[in-house]
Amino acid sequence: MKRKMHSRITKIVADDHGQILPWMVLMNVLIIGVAGLSIDLGRTYVCYRQLQASTDAAALAGAYALGQPSSSQSSVTSEIALYAATAHGANGSGNLPSPTISTTFSCVTDSAMVAASCDASNTGYNVVRVTQTATVPTLFIQVLSLAGINAAKSLTLTATSSATMASGQNDQVNVAMVVDATASMNTNDTDASCGNTRIYCALQGVRTMLGLLAPCTSSTAKSTATCVPYDQVSLFTFPTIQANTAKYDTDCSGTAPTIIPYTTPAKGATWSAPTGTAGTYQLTGYVSDWTASNQVGGSLSSSSSLVNGVGGPTGSCAGMDSVGGDGTYYAGAIYAAQASLVAAKAAAPGSRNVMIILSDGDASAASGKIQNPPGTNVGHNGNTYPSLDDQCHQAITAAQYASASGTTVYTIAYGASSSGCSTDTGSLAISPCNAMMQMSSGYVSASNAPSFYSDATASQNKGQCTSPSNPNLTLNGIFGNISAQLTKPRLIPNSVT
Repeated sequence: MKRKMHSRITKIVADDHGQILPWMVLMNVLIIGVAGLSIDLGRTYVCYRQLQASTDAAALAGAYALGQPSSSQSSVTSEIALYAATAHGANGSGNLPSPTISTTFSCVTDSAMVAASCDASNTGYNVVRVTQTATVPTLFIQVLSLAGINAAKSLTLTATSSATMASGQNDQVNVAMVVDATASMNTNDTDASCGNTRIYCALQGVRTMLGLLAPCTSSTAKSTATCVPYDQVSLFTFPTIQANTAKYDTDCSGTAPTIIPYTTPAKGATWSAPTGTAGTYQLTGYVSDWTASNQVGGSLSSSSSLVNGVGGPTGSCAGMDSVGGDGTYYAGAIYAAQASLVAAKAAAPGSRNVMIILSDGDASAASGKIQNPPGTNVGHNGNTYPSLDDQCHQAITAAQYASASGTTVYTIAYGASSSGCSTDTGSLAISPCNAMMQMSSGYVSASNAPSFYSDATASQNKGQCTSPSNPNLTLNGIFGNISAQLTKPRLIPNSVT
């Protein structure tokens, strides 16, 4: 009996059945915890990518808004909110409950990644930085708390994106730059942002814009490649110049071209560049050779006739001459520029046309200064092109024709007056400022003219002409702002400050 009892006790002590069960309980907790950690981290990563993508979108939207008419920090912030991951944003997500968003602005002047100047925006900034923070609850990892492990109940995610205006490539554009070179442009502008002759200040603005356009396709945007033209620019001027002397405006010689009476190209005529002793408004063809680097923001090249026409790489070249002598009449220059743009677009299918007209807008050429055909003086024909009458309205009609033909017309009233346009009388009486405004594409009213600009700091007729959409820009800022309409914003590293 004793032997049997001893045998049973020995068997019980030696029996190892079920001893793995406590370990299995512990291992199950760990396995569930690790699986939960994997699931929660995977879900968190997806949430982070959603948060980062929405932050990128919000920053790009903010950079785009920086260059828009009447932009302000408030309007930019509102645009950012529209694309954020918040409940009312376009990129809101149930995976990101109650995210917070913050925005900072900066003016970056020392980075090759930031092409637009700070004064190209009404805000005075050219970079926007967006930060979004979201708290994501964990689901499975909290099971570890059953084993006495302090498990996180939520994870905090933060995403930051920075973007700048007017530094990316946009649709290919052909730009006809029409710059007033009448005698009034020789007067001094004491504007602190320039402090030189008005023609010098105007051409300085054009140089600013050249630094923001893309001269070559992305695949050839390097100095070692042969440039395949992308954006192309042609320089126009008025009064009319004898074609075989136009070279003097682009060779830095300081020799003045020969001014002849205004010519009157026909509306809708097929473009053919004038030669010999014929009159022309065009100084250069459509070129994209303004930088040897082939890149946006590359140093301007002194071997480019376009660059030399606008004062050379640093403004030291004589550039376009403003000898004047025939008064102001620019309807013909607009029709000529539009005809050339039609030809440029035909040569570059898929591109779009842009015309930029800079003038004080006061058209009032005297008798004998407008001819049609050459050698025959134009008379008083009312508001019918060409005519000595209603010269400002003729320019409005010409610009509106260009807009109706698909060209975006930007006008820059540089030192424009609230009175003038002496040939426009009666029911057609108008000021030079309003004439320039009505010439711009998208003009609706005196309070709604998004493509119309005026130099807020010009000393001539200061305060007499103010753009309703862009009231605070300097001349350089205006050209930068127009460039922002032609180029895309781009993301930049957050380290660029």
